[in-house]
Amino acid sequence: MSGDNRRVDTVPSPAPAPSPPPSPAPARPAPAPLARRLAAPAAAMAGVLAAFTYVGTVDPNEPGHYPVCPLLQLTGIYCPGCGGLRSAHAVATGDLAAAFGANAMAVVGYGVFAVLWAVWVVRAGRGIPVRITLKPVHWWAIGAVAAVFSVVRNLPFGSALAP
Repeated sequence: MSGDNRRVDTVPSPAPAPSPPPSPAPARPAPAPLARRLAAPAAAMAGVLAAFTYVGTVDPNEPGHYPVCPLLQLTGIYCPGCGGLRSAHAVATGDLAAAFGANAMAVVGYGVFAVLWAVWVVRAGRGIPVRITLKPVHWWAIGAVAAVFSVVRNLPFGSALAP
C-alpha cells in the first residue's frame, strides 16, 4: 500500500471580520471668541498710542526731556533714527509736514506699521493666523535703505532730510 489513505479534515477559516467604519476626521477646534482674537492687536495698538501720547505731550524739541543721540553727540553725524522723536511728536500733534522734515523714514515706518496692524486686525477678526516672514534679502534691503538714508541726510545736497 503505497498510497496514503489518511483523512485530512480541513477546517474552514473564519470569515474576515468586517473592518470598522472609518473614524470621522478630527474636528477642528472652535475658533477663539472675537474679543480674545483681537486682544493682541488691541494691546499692541494701546502700547503705540501710549507712546505717541507721551511723546505728544512731552515735547522733544525742548532740551532736557530726552537723551541726545550718542552718534550725533560724539560725531555730529545723523543716524537713521535722529529726529524720530520730533517726528513722532509732530505726528501726534497732527503736523505731517514737520514730521516728514524731522525724519521722513520714520513717517514711512509709521505708515507701514499702520497697514500691517490693519491686516493683523482683519485677519485676527476672521480667525486667520498672521505670519509675516521676511527673507534675508528683505532685511538686507531694509538695512540698505536705512544706510542710504543716513548717508544722504548727512551730505549737503540731502540737507532737506536732516532733522
